[in-house]
Amino acid sequence: MLIREGIARLIQESGGTVVAKVGDGPSFVAAVVEHRPDVSVVDVRMPPSQRDEGLRAAIEARRLVPGTPVLVLSQYVERQYATELLADRAGGVGYLLKDRVGDIREFMDALRRVARGGTALDPEVVAQLMVRHRVDDPLSALTPRERDVLAAMAEGRTNIGIAALLGISEGATEKHISNIFGKLELPDSQNDHRRVLAVLTYLGS
Repeated sequence: MLIREGIARLIQESGGTVVAKVGDGPSFVAAVVEHRPDVSVVDVRMPPSQRDEGLRAAIEARRLVPGTPVLVLSQYVERQYATELLADRAGGVGYLLKDRVGDIREFMDALRRVARGGTALDPEVVAQLMVRHRVDDPLSALTPRERDVLAAMAEGRTNIGIAALLGISEGATEKHISNIFGKLELPDSQNDHRRVLAVLTYLGS
């Protein structure tokens, strides 16, 4: 409850409007269906079992309200949670460790990215998800720089943010991203979000 109230106050003080505050999964789903918020924040662990009710609620909310943006908070990195969230390929998802909430600017930036339909993955989440490696790695065709760009994309950074992080121009960033889409065989489509598909490939590789 303390975390919930603190986040609600932070959002309000940053100019947002909190339309609902709930304490369990079913109430979360009901609030999303009723209010259709610009973005929701949910803890992975919620009553009654304090296991993965929050994640399940987030997935159910996105099933009932397709594409509804959800930012999930977790105490620890758990691979399946991030991949399940991204599985519908619709964008508008985030997975942050709770420690990241302490950095107000970073948290609000992630929340806004998710609200705009982007992704926001904690760097530690990305790092641990990449521990696995397959022989048939679909990223094998990417250059080291393209992998760096894709890793930054997985963290939810914009093209401008990627350029600043890697010390390259925005034009070079756009070229790298175009190359990534081509090498991963992700053609332009109105039905799919290519950045999300690229991140899914990255996380699953």
